[in-house]
Amino acid sequence: MKKTRRIFPESFKREAVDQVLAGTPLRHVAQALGITEALLGKWKRQLNEAGPDAFPGRGKQLGEAAELKRLRDDLARVTMERDVLKKALAIFSQPPK
Repeated sequence: MKKTRRIFPESFKREAVDQVLAGTPLRHVAQALGITEALLGKWKRQLNEAGPDAFPGRGKQLGEAAELKRLRDDLARVTMERDVLKKALAIFSQPPK
């Protein structure tokens, strides 16, 4: 029988790790949430190492890569707007027929 991989949202992971950091034993938190101790330990390590950039999820980029993508998208949008304005200026500056 094939097992499907469960996907946990970032908020769930953060709350689970927060419970462990608050002093609840890792084993109790894992049992209460229905996950393995190893998985909860992995989440705790990821949060300690990456801080606010932990748990990026599918397709999400971290830190500088996300900022670079956002800046490139903004540049493409502004360039397109500029080109549209140039074309409009060329059309409206022609003498009427």
